[in-house]
Amino acid sequence: MATVIVTGSAGYIGGQTALQLRDLEHVVYGIDRRKSPQHLAEVCNGFLHQDFASDMALSWIIGKQPDAIIHCAGTSLVGPSMTDPGEYYNNNVAKTLKLLDVVKRALPRTRIIFSSSAATYGEPTMIPISETEPTDPVSPYGESKLMIDMMLKSYHRAHATNFVSFRYFNACGADPQGRHGQEPGATHIIGRVLESIRDSQEFTLYGNDYDTRDGTCVRDYVHVADIAQAHILALSPSIPAGIYNLGSNQGTSNREIIAAAERITGQTVKIKQGPRREGDPDALVADSSKFNQLVRWQRFNLDDMIRHAWNWYV
Repeated sequence: MATVIVTGSAGYIGGQTALQLRDLEHVVYGIDRRKSPQHLAEVCNGFLHQDFASDMALSWIIGKQPDAIIHCAGTSLVGPSMTDPGEYYNNNVAKTLKLLDVVKRALPRTRIIFSSSAATYGEPTMIPISETEPTDPVSPYGESKLMIDMMLKSYHRAHATNFVSFRYFNACGADPQGRHGQEPGATHIIGRVLESIRDSQEFTLYGNDYDTRDGTCVRDYVHVADIAQAHILALSPSIPAGIYNLGSNQGTSNREIIAAAERITGQTVKIKQGPRREGDPDALVADSSKFNQLVRWQRFNLDDMIRHAWNWYV
């Protein structure tokens, strides 16, 4: 049993992680600047409604003396980062630096497990993408995640700060037991497609001129419950400090996502063609072999992701 603090515990990935930690009877404390949604209200052993980098929150974190901090808090949309980069550098980078300084000073044995992103790679030169791929993000969001990865490595070298950073490739799906999922107004394609089906509305397909097999973006999708499982496995000291990709090693285009959603729901998606979005690479597909060689962590395929998300939405 471990004592774990989850920052961003009111959110999509943080909430799922807190649920699965409690399923395994770990002691879980959540912190978020948003109120915890009702369906997560009783999950954590304690919850602090605060920005994780506030003086009150940092003192609270020190008082819990956690074995690990699973750091899911942050601002996470590519598009808005292009027009408001300062929010991303402040909320993601500057505040995480404050957290790292607290860990260095007061929690030297605490492991930080960080929610990084495939956006750190930018336009990759090789597909699938391994952790040795050069990093050249094309959005302030990706830059902010890369800066934190760099800080974690620097603190590890200088202060022996213990960390694991996971670069996610498009988290999706919902809790397999139906307890938690994405909020209304989804920004990721699976959620947007399913909401459009549920609400009988048009779905805007952004871009059809990418350099891919059908002209739409190709992405690698990973179930949110599998991400939470990876977080939990990373509590173990048998997982060496470092950066790991989390993906399925398979690329799926936006049109293929739409076709799968239609097949699983038995309904037709009403498509409206839109322009491609600034900051979106043609393809991002993971090589997750580095983490897969250490542990078995994936349980769910793309159909599971869509089916679980649909069950949550309806």
